[in-house]
Amino acid sequence: MARIGKALTDLRQRRQLSMRELALRSGVSHTTISMIERDRISPTIDTLQAILDALGSRLAEFLGGVRDGGGSPFYTAADLPEIGNPDTISYRLIGLNHPYRSFQFLKESYAVGADTGEMLSHVAQEAGYVVSGRVEVTVGRQTRELQAGDGYYFDSREPHRFRNTGTARAEIVSAISPASY
Repeated sequence: MARIGKALTDLRQRRQLSMRELALRSGVSHTTISMIERDRISPTIDTLQAILDALGSRLAEFLGGVRDGGGSPFYTAADLPEIGNPDTISYRLIGLNHPYRSFQFLKESYAVGADTGEMLSHVAQEAGYVVSGRVEVTVGRQTRELQAGDGYYFDSREPHRFRNTGTARAEIVSAISPASY
C-alpha cells in the first residue's frame, strides 16, 4: 500500500495551508487529515479526492507522484508490453509506467488480412501514422485505404475499425488520449 502521508503534507505545505485550514476547505476533519499525514490511516478515495480538490490537485497526478520516481524516460523494445496478439494485431505500449501518462502511445502491427472486427467506439481521440503497408480505416461512414506516409486523426466516439488490405504486414504509430483502449 502506498504511504501517502509525506506527499500530502508536502503538498499542503507548498500551498501554505495549515491542517485546520485544509480541514475547513475540504470538509474532512482536522483529526482525519492529521492521521492521514502521519500514515496512521488510509483514506477512502472520496476522502482523498475531497482533500486534493481543496489543494487544487488531481488524484492521478498525486498518486503518480507517490510512486518511486519516474524511472527512465527511455524504453527498449523489451520494455514495451504487448497488449494485443503478436500473430494478428500487435499493440506495443510505450511508456506504460510513466507516472503522469495522459495518453496512450502505441506501435501497432497488423498481419496480412488482420481486422479489428466490429466497429469500436470509446471516449477519446486517436491519431496515427502509417509507417509501412496498407491499412483500411473506417470511421463512421467513411472508409479510406491508407499507405505508408498517410495518417489519421478522429474522435474515437465515432465507431471505427482497422483492417490490413495489403500483401505485407502493416505498421502504425498511434496515440490515444486519454488512454482508454
